This record gives sequence, C-alpha cells and structure tokens, in this order.
Amino acid sequence: MGLVDKRLASLSPEKQKLFDMLLRNKGLPNESPNTQDPRMDDVSGTDTSDKSDFQLKRPLKFSLFFFSEEATDSSVNKYDLILESAKLADRLGFHAIWTPERHFHPFGGLYPNPSVLSAALAMITSKLELRAGSVVMPLHHPIRIAEEWSVVDNLSRGRVGLGFASGWHMDDFVFAPGAYELRKDVTFRNIEVIKKLWAGEAISWPGANGRETKVGIYPRPISKSLPIWITSAGSEETFIRAGEIGANVLTGLTGQSLDELGRKVGAYRQSLAQNGYSPDAGQVSLMLHTFVGENDADIKKTVRGPMCNYLKTNLGLHRNLAQTRNSAVDVQNFTAADEDALLTFAFERYFNGSALFGTPLSCTRMLKRLNEIEIDEACCLIDFGIDAATILEGIRHLASLKDRLEILGPPRVSTPVLLSQSAQPKGANHV
Repeated sequence: MGLVDKRLASLSPEKQKLFDMLLRNKGLPNESPNTQDPRMDDVSGTDTSDKSDFQLKRPLKFSLFFFSEEATDSSVNKYDLILESAKLADRLGFHAIWTPERHFHPFGGLYPNPSVLSAALAMITSKLELRAGSVVMPLHHPIRIAEEWSVVDNLSRGRVGLGFASGWHMDDFVFAPGAYELRKDVTFRNIEVIKKLWAGEAISWPGANGRETKVGIYPRPISKSLPIWITSAGSEETFIRAGEIGANVLTGLTGQSLDELGRKVGAYRQSLAQNGYSPDAGQVSLMLHTFVGENDADIKKTVRGPMCNYLKTNLGLHRNLAQTRNSAVDVQNFTAADEDALLTFAFERYFNGSALFGTPLSCTRMLKRLNEIEIDEACCLIDFGIDAATILEGIRHLASLKDRLEILGPPRVSTPVLLSQSAQPKGANHV
C-alpha cells in the first residue's frame, strides 16, 4: 500500500463521503491508481511497435477547445493565446476551434460572447470551423443569436457551427430571470426558431404593443444549413432529445465515466434511428483536458500543478454545496493534509484515465477507448493553466497525434443522410 493509499485509508467516514462526491462529479472511479500507467497498455512492454495495426472503426476529428483561462486585469494581451492557437491549428489541419460563453467570474471570464471572439478568429483563419461551445440559449433572444452568427458565417465564408446549452448557474440569468425554470424547454423551442431563420424563413414575433412583427435575418448566411450541437453535462435525457431533432452532442467527462458515456452515446444513436436519421450521422464531440509532448514524465510534471488547482477548485465547490445543503458530511475538520491526499489521488485517476495527456504513442489507449464508444471528435481543452509557449508547443505534438490517427482511420463520410425518404433532406450534424 502506497503513501497515498495509507492516507486515504485513515480518513474518517465523513471525509470519505466528500472524497467519493468529488470523484463521482469528475467521472472518476474510486479505486487506487495503478503503479503501471494504464495509458501504456498495448503500447509498451515487450511490444515495441508503434501499433500501426490499430485501425479506427470511425473517423476521429481533432479540435481545440477553450474554457478555463482566467481573466487577469494586469494583462493587455488577454487574447494572444487563443489567437495564436487558432492560427497554428489552421495551418496544422485541425478541424475546429470552440469558444464558450462564461459570465461573472474570473475563471473563464475571457469568454462572455463567443460570437464576438469567433468574428475575430474568422479574420485570421481560412479552414478552421468556428464553433460556440456553447451559446447559453435562454439568456438571449433567438433572433439576435441568428443575426450575430450569420455575420460570423459571412466573415468566415460559411465555417460556423453552434453548440447550445440550457445554462445552470443562477447568477447568469440576470440576463433573463424568467427563463431559468423552463430553460431546457426554452432551449429546444428556440433552436427551431434559429433553424427557420437560418433557412431563410421569416417568422412572426411579438413587437411593440403586442403587435405581431414578421422578421427575417440579414445578412443571409453563406452556409445553407447550420451545424448544431446540444451540450450535455451527462443527462441521458439530453442525449435522447438531441437525437430526436437530429442534432449533434457536445459533452465532457465531468460527472460521467467513459463507460457511462458509452451507454449514453448508444441511447443517442438509437434516438437518431427512431426519429428517421442515420444512427451514424450524428456527431458526438467530447471535451478532454489535453497536453501532448515528447516524454510522459515531463508531461506529468507540466500538467500536475494546473490540474491539481483545477481539481481543488472543484473540491471547494463541493465543500460549499455540502455546507449550503446541510449535508451530513463534516467539512469543518477537512485538513490541508486530507485535501492534499485526495487531490493527489484524484489527479492520478484523471491523468491516467480521463484526459488526453501523454506522447503521441502513449495516448493511443485513450483514443482506442474513445473509438470503441463511438466518439467522433476530440475537443482538446488546452487552456487550463499551462503557460502559453508550452501550450503552443503542445499543439504541434497534438498535430502529430492527429496526423497519425488520420492515417489509421477509415474514410470520412461528409454528408450524413436521413433513413426516412419522406423527411426533409438534412443531416444529423446539419440541422
């Protein structure tokens, strides 16, 4: 039994409950980390080949995802990282770049409006798809969303894709206080409004004095159809509802394990089929903390501090939730030593099984696992606290991994089709 295991075994039952809560929220199993790095299974040991016989069952695209960089008032170059990353990713053949919508907190505070930032990215890239990950639909008027992103679509010559989220943080709803309770229904209802506007239809909407006003959007989008994702924090119901409307899914490993995610992907593809879409047409995009380098030991050293800070923030959130909900978990006696042991344990689990950390070779096991559960896109979250120069170098190593997987993968199918001939000719990833 290692030192971390001994420290965990000495925790009181109350502290173990808090620990279990943290691991469940991160989608991590509550078991001792292996002494052998599980990412090295099938790519190390007596077999010294590069596993070039590993054949992907379905294409796997690679994109960059921004989410957590802190906004610091002291810096006048706040957006240099995303701008330089976008230019580099465009040159290296990445598929897309995702920008989120975050409000009222330094953590993620650089990203209050993905349409504004995507407009800037449109001017410095030529091939990279520009995606919102995600627009919080209930906070905005759907006609305004369609207008703004039509501008970005024109600036980018048709490279826009939108992820939509229903929102979760009550503070965000100062923009639309009345939408909070019905936020999921509002999201799906307004997606239909945006689809009609994007297709060139005029819609009626209540105007001044309750008068119905018929409006369309200008400028007209360049792309004839709008790729749409539904963001899910792990609810299987959301996966199924996405399938019902032929939308893609954007998700992560916070709150769900890979096994759990695989079951939800299966339910999603079944929902697609039941609603007249090809089950292989829908795209499942997975957010993954990512850093690829030349040496596993150096990679672990690079990501340990930033990831422990990330997990510590998560632990603090659960401490606050436990207190506000009058939980039976006693957090007052949770010492710094306890926290250090838990964070060390959680980091090992996260590093070895819930992120894309490693060399182009040692990442193979994770990518094989993603392929097994039918993930279509690795959305590589890179801005979690590593310095900018190291991140940019990591993108170059990630490109090597991407290129290797493209050689091993099957041909891409560019136009998904409906099973039902009577339905409208729209693909599940373009609705």
